[in-house]
Amino acid sequence: MPHYSRFMRDILCGKRTCGPKDTVHLPESCIALLLSLFPPKLKDPGSFSIPCSIQKLKFDNSLWDLGASVRILPYKIYEKLNLGDLTPTPMSLPLADCSVMFPLGSVDDVPLVIGKLTFLVDFIVLDIDEDAHTPIILWRLFLATAGALIDVQGGLITLKARDAKASFKLPIDDECCSKKKRVA
Repeated sequence: MPHYSRFMRDILCGKRTCGPKDTVHLPESCIALLLSLFPPKLKDPGSFSIPCSIQKLKFDNSLWDLGASVRILPYKIYEKLNLGDLTPTPMSLPLADCSVMFPLGSVDDVPLVIGKLTFLVDFIVLDIDEDAHTPIILWRLFLATAGALIDVQGGLITLKARDAKASFKLPIDDECCSKKKRVA
């Protein structure tokens, strides 16, 4: 039997010890890990939606997606709002199912009202079915424009425009994304 195998067998059987036991001094980060002093991991909150309105048309569930790179408005909603002529937009949108959509155009400076705050938003208009659950999609740059502060752990999003603020309670765990409560 090779020496290493015999050595390991003797250690595992208790016939031999590994040598003197030393004390190891751990840094604070290791001690915190061993004592579970780190905060617990939370579940992924996913995307969220917030009520808003354009002109007199109200949307209870505008989707706010941190991963989206365009603001999407369905053509049927665009027609209802009568926002003027579309600006031609030379772009293609690759979708998750590997298909590609071509926008009908874009519409600029649409006044979007969220709570008591009003923002000017540019939308890409697509010929897609109007979804009652998420009629419009806003993107991460709009969150920066709106001065959004998202407290995922507390389940609260706060928007700021100059001196005004609007806060919304986000769903926690298994709550439906369409159930938002206006806080302030």
